Amino acid sequence: MDIILQYFDGCPNRKVADERLTALAEVNPGMVVTRHIVDTVEEAERVGFRGSPSILINGIDPFAQQGDPIGLSCRRYLTPDGYAGAPTVEQLKTVLLTT
Repeated sequence: MDIILQYFDGCPNRKVADERLTALAEVNPGMVVTRHIVDTVEEAERVGFRGSPSILINGIDPFAQQGDPIGLSCRRYLTPDGYAGAPTVEQLKTVLLTT
């Protein structure tokens, strides 16, 4: 399973998302996490970047909602505790099992 963590430099929530993905990869040997910096509006549009951090699983953003804007912005995730800058570990586990 290929996971890509997309982010822009200076994103305060990238670290949280990265830590959660790294922890999950440690217990899931088939999971490979790579990081991809998106640093221009043109690249954001080219790759369909919906904000930082974005997580692609086998090329698909399981958290994307139709109509989400594309561009260099911070991303918010709806979690059981309200909006946050990264999905919870449980949300990540769920999408990993269903993707």
